[in-house]
Amino acid sequence: MSKIDTNELKAALEQFSGTEKYYFNPLFPEHRYTDGIKFLATEAGAYWFIDFIFSYCEVPALDGEEFQVWKLVVNADESASIKVEDGNSNLLKEFRIPFTDFPLPQIELWLVDQVLILPSEY
Repeated sequence: MSKIDTNELKAALEQFSGTEKYYFNPLFPEHRYTDGIKFLATEAGAYWFIDFIFSYCEVPALDGEEFQVWKLVVNADESASIKVEDGNSNLLKEFRIPFTDFPLPQIELWLVDQVLILPSEY
């Protein structure tokens, strides 16, 4: 669960630009993520979202897409949708999540050449 409130989390995420270190999950050694993504995962309890992205980023509909925009939108009933776009607002894939405790109403992450980043880190 989040250690800081949603307004503080949003403000903190906006401060990230670039990264000093890259991280990886041993289950997905070909993928990396940045300081901002690590902060989000830790503070929002969202390591599951990183794992979800890395698990599905190479399904047939997404295979070969070097730039992917992952958008998580939390619904009022605590279900969520995850949409994947190509960076030009073209929907490539959509997923439904029956429950999430993700603290923000929505977030957008970018997967660029197998590195997951916050948009501000581009």
